[in-house]
Amino acid sequence: MNLFVRDLTVIDSSYICEQRGIVGDSWIVDVAMYGELNEMSMVLDFGRVKKQIKQLLDDHIDHRLLIPTQSDAVTFRPSTQGYSSLDVSRKSKSIHLHCPDEAYCLIDTKSITLDSIINHAHQILRRHLPSNVTGIEITLRHENISGAFYHYTHGLKKHDGNCQRIAHGHRSPVEIFIDGKRSTEKEHDFAKRWQDIYLGSKEDLVTISELSFAAKTEKISDESHYAFHYTAPQGKFELAIAKSETEIIPTDTTVELLACYIADEIKTTVNKEAAVKIIAFEGVGKGAVAIR
Repeated sequence: MNLFVRDLTVIDSSYICEQRGIVGDSWIVDVAMYGELNEMSMVLDFGRVKKQIKQLLDDHIDHRLLIPTQSDAVTFRPSTQGYSSLDVSRKSKSIHLHCPDEAYCLIDTKSITLDSIINHAHQILRRHLPSNVTGIEITLRHENISGAFYHYTHGLKKHDGNCQRIAHGHRSPVEIFIDGKRSTEKEHDFAKRWQDIYLGSKEDLVTISELSFAAKTEKISDESHYAFHYTAPQGKFELAIAKSETEIIPTDTTVELLACYIADEIKTTVNKEAAVKIIAFEGVGKGAVAIR
């Protein structure tokens, strides 16, 4: 017998890629399970499927930085109690983090792919399903976006949930309207600008020398890298990332403020009398609107 749930949840995470850097992404999750009927004549109660499986994915994968532990570019090591540091060698674009352990998701693979994430999720879920469930199939898929979209990574230190983690991200469309007419040209231009971007808040900027972890000993400098540090409810978060893969935002990086930021940026490129409307998304099916 087969039981399936489509659109179970969305995973909003970032992952390490040697070529692209830190890549924000959003995957829609579908799940199918196989097994014998239980005493309730079910494979598994739908309410339990939605609650338990979503919770497991939220706890172990969602809003974390996915790390391919077999990659030769990756060095991951525990530091102080409950914290670990990550160094990713990418020549002049190296990446360095020091965060609470719950900010990371370690995947036993050379590179992060859909298959490697699915295999990791399968291992997590299989340990928590009842004995009558003999098989589980997990599908991750992108939202079908007809227009422009970008991948961004950020952290929200004022958030009391997992959004406070300094390197989680999203795959997000953007819609730009000038005087009521949609401008696909400006959408594609902005999507190219934020193709694989880290969006950092100005107030979180520090110097490399102010970081407490191993990045200080690496061959990086304030000329090549931005350094970010903040303390949030889950602990202290630190990141050093190449300036060429970062954009500094003068405010927090909530989707509401990002919509305003995009609107202000677009406003400078059009007639000052023109009306600008931005529909900015944060992952799948949610976002904010800004009008200038």
